[in-house]
Formats: sequence, structure tokens, C-alpha cells
Amino acid sequence: MDRLSTLLDRFHVRASLFHTGPMCGRTTFDVQPDRAFLHVLRRGRLQIEHPAHVGVPKRVVVEEPTLLLYPRAVPHAFINPPREGSDFTCATLHFDGGDRNPIVAALPPLVQVPLDAVPGLRPSLDMLFAETDRVRCGSRLLADRLFEVVLIQLLRWVIDHPQAVGVSSGLVMGLSDPRLARALVALHATPQDDWTLVRMAAVAGMSRSAFAEIFKTVTGTTPSAYLTDWRLTLASTLLRAGRPQKLVAAELGFSTASSLSRAFKQRFATSPREWLAAQS
Repeated sequence: MDRLSTLLDRFHVRASLFHTGPMCGRTTFDVQPDRAFLHVLRRGRLQIEHPAHVGVPKRVVVEEPTLLLYPRAVPHAFINPPREGSDFTCATLHFDGGDRNPIVAALPPLVQVPLDAVPGLRPSLDMLFAETDRVRCGSRLLADRLFEVVLIQLLRWVIDHPQAVGVSSGLVMGLSDPRLARALVALHATPQDDWTLVRMAAVAGMSRSAFAEIFKTVTGTTPSAYLTDWRLTLASTLLRAGRPQKLVAAELGFSTASSLSRAFKQRFATSPREWLAAQS
């Protein structure tokens, strides 16, 4: 069962290499809207500092080669040895939808995973490092694509080990449960269908009552609320891309454009037209 492809097809992510090599002393990474970071600590020891009240420890020490994913805009500073430094390869990430991207919303502010913990990651990293360590034709473009491969491998591992990165509820926990994942994958693929609770439970291979209870416990929301939120998240992306509201409503299972507008206003506290004006 492919739990990621539909999500990544609906909400693209683009990587852009911006650093490879040593960092010495203090390096600060400032916040910019809709900009995420994926750092690969290749060698050395690293201390990370975060401001208070961002949901991340103020001080983190990393002593082995590690992937460091900041899916949202979290300011952070790397403190490395002042002379020899530590080796990194780093990219910025742009997730479609920014903080409304369902993958971004489901992850903690910092995902920290040792390189050796992710099976099959080393060949991808070897290719990435080969492209970043020596400039050749197309190296920058290929490095960007390889960073996206590394990100997918990391997300795949996180879905299989959610509690190892501090995830205790939400979409990632739902995808880690084989029964709920069957229903979630189906909802993601065909949100326009008539998804009753009975049908969702049947896809999961569970009784209606057991499915509803376990879904709420694992994801933190009800199946119907999740479906509505998924449809509205897709709607915001399609509307921002210029798709007419009437067509968006039909594509996502709303009976009319007015019903989409009412649900949108209830969810975002603004009408689609007002929301689009604010976005532009």
C-alpha cells in the first residue's frame, strides 16, 4: 500500500541546494514564509539553538551523522567548532500549501533521524554527495532532485516509526496503522466519492463503531471531519491555482459551489473570495 504518493502528487515539494561543505562557528537560519530546511550533518559534532516557545528544545546536541528536517519556519542556529567545523549538505524546501500542507501539519517542528537508522538511505546520499562535492553539468539540478528523494525516504521511515520522532496523533499516526491507512489512502485518492462512515469502515476492514473509535483515538479527529478538512485543504490549493469555484466544488464532492463556500467559511473563517484576495 502506497501511503505517500497521493499526498505528494497533490502537494508537491521542491528542494533547492544552498550549501555543501564545512560550517564553522555560529550559522543562523532565519525564518521566511513557506520555507523549510533539510540539513544533512555528514561529519562532526553539532549544537543547535532555538528560541523559546517554538515547540523545540532550546538546545539540541547532535553527535553522529544525522538528517535534520525543519518542515515549518522555525529559526535555528548551528554552533560548530570554530576552526575545523562540521560537514553539511543542506537544502531549502518549498511545500505546496505551506503550513496547510497536510504532511507539514502532521510533522513536529524538528525531525531528527540518524543516517544509519533509515534503510536504503546511504545509496541516495552517496549520489547526492557525489553531485555536490564536484561541479559537473547539471549537478545543481540533480542535487535538488536527489534531496527530494532523500526527503521521501525520510518521510517513509517516519510513517513506519512515528513515535521515534515524537508523533503521537494525527495523519502520520493514522498512516502508520495498516487498517486506518487503507481508508486514508482511499480518501486521499478519491475525495469526491460519497464516503459514508460505513464505507470507510468497510475499506479498513473494521466494524463501523470500532473504526470510528480507533480513528478518533489515533488521528485526533472524526472520519467525517477529516474528510471535510482534506477536501477543503485541496480546495484551497485548487482555488489558489485559479480553478473556478464551481469546478472545484464538483471535483471534491460538494453538491454546489455554495456548499463549498459555507464549509470553507466555517473552516477558515472567511469566504473563498476573501481568502483568495488575502493570498494575493
